[in-house]
Amino acid sequence: MACHRVSSFVALGGALGGRHGVPSQDHIFFPCSTAQSRPRSFAGSKNPRKSPCCFAQAAQLEALGITETGKFSMSDDDLSSRGFQLHRSLDNINLDDLNALFVKVGFPRRQNEKLLRALEHTGTMLWVTKAGSVIAFARATGDDVFNAIIWDVVVDPAFQGIGLGKAVMERLMADLTRKGITNIVLYAEPNVLGFYKPLGFVVDPDGIRAMSLSRRRRA
Repeated sequence: MACHRVSSFVALGGALGGRHGVPSQDHIFFPCSTAQSRPRSFAGSKNPRKSPCCFAQAAQLEALGITETGKFSMSDDDLSSRGFQLHRSLDNINLDDLNALFVKVGFPRRQNEKLLRALEHTGTMLWVTKAGSVIAFARATGDDVFNAIIWDVVVDPAFQGIGLGKAVMERLMADLTRKGITNIVLYAEPNVLGFYKPLGFVVDPDGIRAMSLSRRRRA
């Protein structure tokens, strides 16, 4: 077992406003990812020691449209017109397809039984299919009241660069904020911070850093 310090926070302006380095509950808080030179595995980093965290104020996310208002960068109709279908439950998900997607972006293949168990304990998820195949996925776990952690944000390399990852993240964030969740965290690799910077995120608000306790286990 090893204790790893997450390298940095990324913030969307403003101060944390919490006590003892803990964000106050009018903030949304999550880390980041989007690789430039290789297939992107947006979240769920394989190396937590190199995984920055991101943080944003809920009020500023409202201004960006990343809320339950539905003001997304790509509308549901736009996605549908391109043949993309959105799903928010486990119904009809193909675990082999999902595992194949994970492998495409460099994640390890996971045992289907364990993957299903993880998904059954996932409170919020969004996945996208085209012609019946899973091409994008993201999920969030937590207490479904105050806190959430975003995991496994992935887009098939064949569909990267068209705004699909952003569309998925916007909707996942909207689903979380619709539940009233205000503290949201996501771990990812530092070379993908550029995915979040266009949304207004900056690194290390008030010098706050995240820490993780990681135990290597078989998938």
